[in-house]
Amino acid sequence: MARLLNKPVHHPLSDDVQVIHDLKPNDINLDYIGFKVLDIKSQGTYEESTGDFELCIVALTGNIDVADGKNTYQDLGTRASVFEKIPTDSIYISKNHDVKIKANKDSRVVLCYSPAEEERETQLIPASENSVEDRGKYSNKRHVHNILPDTHTASEKLLVVEVYTDQGNWSSYPPHKHDVDNLPNESLLEETYYHEMNPRKGFVFQRVFTDDLSLDETMTVENGDVVVVPEGYHPVAVPDGYDGYYLNVMAGPKKVWKFYNQPDHEWIIDRE
Repeated sequence: MARLLNKPVHHPLSDDVQVIHDLKPNDINLDYIGFKVLDIKSQGTYEESTGDFELCIVALTGNIDVADGKNTYQDLGTRASVFEKIPTDSIYISKNHDVKIKANKDSRVVLCYSPAEEERETQLIPASENSVEDRGKYSNKRHVHNILPDTHTASEKLLVVEVYTDQGNWSSYPPHKHDVDNLPNESLLEETYYHEMNPRKGFVFQRVFTDDLSLDETMTVENGDVVVVPEGYHPVAVPDGYDGYYLNVMAGPKKVWKFYNQPDHEWIIDRE
C-alpha cells in the first residue's frame, strides 16, 4: 500500500511556481482522487490541461485569476491565512480544458482532481456561497466551510470541504468511514486531508484503521502534510495550544456522502 502520510516536497517548477504536493491517483493507490498544492509568487503563472479529470481549484490563500481556455475569472481569494476562518473562492473546471492560473499576490492554490466521464460548464464557487456550520459539542467541536458538498451540482464526483478544529478537540470523530458502496446506508468515497496548524510549529494526530485492523496507522501530522484515506475510519486529535485546519477532498463512484460510525463509539454523538 502507498504511504498514507505525505510530506511537502517544495519542488520548483520555475522562479515563480513551487510544487508543495503533487499526488496522482496511481501514486497514492487511489482510483478517484488526485491532489496538488502550488505556491505561486505575485505575477507568476501556472498552466496545465485537465485532460480526463474534473478539477476544483481552491484559492487557499492570496489572490488569483483563473482562465479555463474560454473565460477568465478574476480576483479569486479572500484571505492571507486559512486561520482568518472566513470562506474563500473556488472554481470548478471540467475535463478537456486548458487552465491558466495567475497570482495577483503571493498565493497558495489547491487543485483537487477526479476522473470525469462528461464535460460540464465551468462554475465559479464564490466564498459567499459556501454554507458554514458548526458541528459537535464538548471536546468534539468543528467549524465547517462547505465548498463543494454532495448537494452541489457543478461536479460529477468531487466533494470539497474545509474544517477547523480548535485546540483540545477531536475531529472526524467519533470514528466513521465511507468505504463500502452500500447506499442508502454507506457510500464509497476515498478521501485526502491537507493539514495546517496555528501556530505552524504544531502537530495533530490522525489514525486510519479498518475493522479488522489490516490497516491501522497512527500518524503525527505537521503543517502542510497530506494524509491519504483509501479506506477505514480516520479520526483527528488536536493537542492543547494549537488549532487545526484541514481541507478534505472526497470522491467515489457516486457523489453521495453517507458515512458509517464505528459502533463502539457511536454513543458519543447522543450523549447529554
